Amino acid sequence: MMRPKFSGKILPMFLRRGAAVYFSLLMVLFSYGFCSAGPNEEIAHLLSFVAQSGCTFIRNGTKYDAPAAQEHIAKKYAFFKERISTAEDFVEYSATKSSMTGEPYHVVCNNVDMKSSDWLLAELDQFRTTIPEENHETPHNNSDD
Repeated sequence: MMRPKFSGKILPMFLRRGAAVYFSLLMVLFSYGFCSAGPNEEIAHLLSFVAQSGCTFIRNGTKYDAPAAQEHIAKKYAFFKERISTAEDFVEYSATKSSMTGEPYHVVCNNVDMKSSDWLLAELDQFRTTIPEENHETPHNNSDD
């Protein structure tokens, strides 16, 4: 029986990226069980959106594929989680700029280069418009009235 040959670097990289996607999916499932269109669901959506985007991320002058970018953003999210209470906080702390150099992150999608924060905030706005209104707590549909 022949076994596939994997280099010592490819298999750990594959497992690491698979774990990052799995983490995103768990966050989505967790958020559906405990909140409706709240910050947890929005953050989970943004992490999943990054991982599945197929875009190139530029961090400190180095290009990364979408799963690697999602993995990095998820690590920053875990680090800054105590400061984050909204999806906008998530973007600001986890996906806007390098904590070490202050250099903004960029994303290149379909040959268009933009700041990652602009790209993610636009996706957040789009996501919020696709959630049925009854899932958003507003002064008009607050169940505590």
